[in-house]
Amino acid sequence: MAYTAKDIIPLSQARANLSELVDEVRGGTEKIITKNGESCAALISTEKLEMYYRMERNRIHMLLLQDALAGLDDLKTGRHEDADDYFKRLRARLKAGREEGGGADRE
Repeated sequence: MAYTAKDIIPLSQARANLSELVDEVRGGTEKIITKNGESCAALISTEKLEMYYRMERNRIHMLLLQDALAGLDDLKTGRHEDADDYFKRLRARLKAGREEGGGADRE
């Protein structure tokens, strides 16, 4: 969305005119609030905020599904290892790092 100069409001003005700004936002506009000349907050409708949250949840679900499909593909093609073997190798590597003075890694 393109913002106009009317949509960018200094914090002091937003504080003084909050009720009017809320009415404008309910009407469909969005406001950017600035502090010391830098944008610091946005005033948007609750409907748009809920839509953004739904979109973010959907994006996360899609990423999880992609990860699950990639994991299934790994299983089909043999790109996997036993978890116990992996953790044994990891513990040995961490222990070797500590013995070489590599710090205080925890298992």
